Amino acid sequence: MMDNEFNIDQSYQATLVSLVCPSFPDHSSQAESERSMNELRELLRTLGLKTASAHIQNKKEVDPATILGSGKLQEIAEIAHAEGSKLLVFDFELTARQIANIRKLTGLSVVDRVHVILEIFAKHARTKEAKIQIEIARLQYMLPRLAGFWTHLNRQRGGVGVLGGEGEKQIELDRRIIREKIEFYKVELITLEKQRIVRKKRRENQAVTAALVGYTNAGKSSIMNRLCRVEILEENKLFATLDSTYRMLNPDTKPPMIMIDTVGFISNLPNTLIDGFKTTLESAMEADLLIIVCDISDSHYEKQLEVTNEVLKELNVEDKERIIVFNKKDQLDDDLKKKIILRKYPNSFLVSSYDPDDMKNLRSFIVDFFLRKQNHYDLFVPYEDGGAHSAIVSKTNVMSTHNHEKGIFYRIRVPDFIFGHLGIQKYILAPNDPLLKETQWEELFPKS
Repeated sequence: MMDNEFNIDQSYQATLVSLVCPSFPDHSSQAESERSMNELRELLRTLGLKTASAHIQNKKEVDPATILGSGKLQEIAEIAHAEGSKLLVFDFELTARQIANIRKLTGLSVVDRVHVILEIFAKHARTKEAKIQIEIARLQYMLPRLAGFWTHLNRQRGGVGVLGGEGEKQIELDRRIIREKIEFYKVELITLEKQRIVRKKRRENQAVTAALVGYTNAGKSSIMNRLCRVEILEENKLFATLDSTYRMLNPDTKPPMIMIDTVGFISNLPNTLIDGFKTTLESAMEADLLIIVCDISDSHYEKQLEVTNEVLKELNVEDKERIIVFNKKDQLDDDLKKKIILRKYPNSFLVSSYDPDDMKNLRSFIVDFFLRKQNHYDLFVPYEDGGAHSAIVSKTNVMSTHNHEKGIFYRIRVPDFIFGHLGIQKYILAPNDPLLKETQWEELFPKS
């Protein structure tokens, strides 16, 4: 019953509504409101809705009852009816009272930006944990807005068992049901989180990871596909990818290098989804390297970077090592802009995910980044210790070898956390070891 009335009817055509107001976050100027409105149109396209006209009113103060003035709303409603729209979509969050007032004034269905994002997330979630987290967010959003969504709430309902006494209003019953659902899902989420922590401990120190993060639709999945030579869903839609995806970047290094594709960020993220984002983005919090992907062809790319940095700050990972990858350079004809960007962001790459050379260079950089973080060890292992030779070959990155009459010289590169568990510390060569002079070590293995 509830889901049917809460879900946005995809057969409806939508008319978009916004405002410019100095005191309204992310809508204080015409440019900000237009950028956000274009993003809203893309969100609706992702949801599968057709859109008609878009309307922005300039106001010095926000009307607490209807946001926009009643006269402007009636004007928009007349245009919407003429266009065949049945839905007004507002580019900011509305209260239950505002939804009810605008519905009454316009005679149209009314939803806000938060509702649209929640609907998209609900449709795109794949893992059980993500689905539960999003369902909690949806229910928390619905709870204070029941009167704005359902038409049956002014009816009276007699008591049935524990559901309530005689005369209890349907709205109170629905609120109780929603609260119970939220508590049930929270308990289930705690169980899933415990299982995730156990899996995380098993993975610990088994691989190094690089996480692709950034604004939604910046091309993270495309880059993931080219770097890891896999096929992840690629769509020119906002939030085409919601759950984190793990793929092998380089299976030949020790430990393996894992690439993670994460959910995209967006401005004006609903408060009800912040916790869900943090859960989904935990992989980014654990990653050894953050690869921030930004759509350089978007005229608002700096705003996208700002939003990305704000979210990373909320996740307490602003100090983590990172690089910026400006994607979609093939859609940018301004060579001067390319030079300016690379000068402004020195630790960055300008790429097209469809350019094989760009992807080869980026992949090489990431692999080298992790290898540079590993320590060098010079070893001499007697032939008779087969276990040590096996551990070195299977668990470390062997840079050079040299056979000797009594054993094998190795120069290896490996993280400390792996080397400490191999049991081969006794074979480390001291700087003044006579074997080094005997074999002219530096000639055989020059310092890299």
